[in-house]
Amino acid sequence: MGADHQIAFFLRESAAPEPERRVAALTGLGRRGGAEHVPVLTGAAADPEPRVRAAAARALGRLGIPEAGREVLPPLMGDADPRVRSRACVAATRLGLDGPPVVEALARRLSDPDRHVRIVALEGLAALGVPGDARALAALLGDPDSAVWGRARTLLYVCRGDEDVRAEVIRTAREGAGAARARALEELPRQCIEPLLDALLDGLRHPFPQVRVQAARRLSDVERPQAKEALTAALRTERDPEVAAVLLRDLGDRTDGRLTDTAVRWLRDPVAGPPAARMLGAVGTDEAATRLRTALADRTVPARTRAACATAIGAGGRWDAVWLLLPLLDDADDDLRAGVLDGLEHLVENGLRWWERHVVARVLTSHLETDTRHVWRTRNALRGLTQALPAVRRLADTTDSGDVRAAALSLLDGDEAADEHVRQDVRRFLRGLDDPYEPVRYEAVLGLRRRVDADGSWPPGAEHARDRLTALTGDPSHRLREAATGLLTALGTGPSGPE
Repeated sequence: MGADHQIAFFLRESAAPEPERRVAALTGLGRRGGAEHVPVLTGAAADPEPRVRAAAARALGRLGIPEAGREVLPPLMGDADPRVRSRACVAATRLGLDGPPVVEALARRLSDPDRHVRIVALEGLAALGVPGDARALAALLGDPDSAVWGRARTLLYVCRGDEDVRAEVIRTAREGAGAARARALEELPRQCIEPLLDALLDGLRHPFPQVRVQAARRLSDVERPQAKEALTAALRTERDPEVAAVLLRDLGDRTDGRLTDTAVRWLRDPVAGPPAARMLGAVGTDEAATRLRTALADRTVPARTRAACATAIGAGGRWDAVWLLLPLLDDADDDLRAGVLDGLEHLVENGLRWWERHVVARVLTSHLETDTRHVWRTRNALRGLTQALPAVRRLADTTDSGDVRAAALSLLDGDEAADEHVRQDVRRFLRGLDDPYEPVRYEAVLGLRRRVDADGSWPPGAEHARDRLTALTGDPSHRLREAATGLLTALGTGPSGPE
């Protein structure tokens, strides 16, 4: 059937007695028709059958003639049938229709009972870059559907310069209901926090937990003693773990010993336990340290909380910290080992006692080779521990693990160019340039860069590496290309530098 015959067929079928035939005909005209068929489509917009009206709206959108839909689509956006309303909104957006009638019709659909209509109305307003109705838009922050409130939040951000939008976000943050108030507090501009201090303090007592969460987060930016005391008081009475976790994090740097019992109360909770442990570490009293040791040794305490206890114990640096943490490196729980390694990193960074250094170096280098889950955390704990360098060099030469080779190379940064070990390290870096594993090649380039930065020239034995480094400037790895290019440029041998 030719195109003309198809159009003639669609025109005949558009007046068929069965709604299904009229729908099919309008769909065909939307795909293959032209401007001359607009009257048929606009006429169908008044069809008594909702399916036909929806098909007419969709066809007008597909026809691609804005003037064809300018008069008929806004009324269809208020149709009694949600399918018609939805199709009309989509068609108006597709045609790029604007102007007061279209914006007003879309704005009315922000409070539509049908979720899909609310979504397409938001998308239509977003395409125009206007809020439509600031109050209705802000109210959608409390919509139960994330597809709705997420789009509403995005549009509020896009329109944040609009005075009505700004005022409505502030009003919702001050007196909105439930989730809408919580999300308005989250979106509240920073400069509005101080003027809304009373509302934020009131939010700490709100029955909806997410409002308390957001009020606590915004108050954490306020330096007034009044805000800190309110957060402390709220923590003492809070019963919701998620809210307590936020309060514990916000107050975690306080060294107020009066918070010890409050923090201990949450140690067994899987959500609030880790920030409670960090708070005890910040408190730093003998009692807080004892509570951390007790929780670390208690296998009924959640592993993530024990991990946070381990990290806090390491940061505290008390006399028994090393001996508490080292045995736990063999624990089967990944989270706990991660916390122990972070605690050991704190201990190494803050300075181990001389009799602890060799023990920690031996245990950590062994752990570097065996704990594949935490290679780079172990590397971080080893950084600066010179007693580990002999074992680290052995690993760089013998291990089959690419991650371990890369981690080992990253730890080799001696400063004395005349040191035989450093000359051997340069040879390790040069070998690493040809390693099949990208992290090894990357750390090899960084190792050479450390030597160049220390000496101001090619390290001995590396003079012939320029060609290999030049090849690495074309490596598929972006970071490796940048590192190789930076090294050549530092030596004045980059593409535009001297030979």
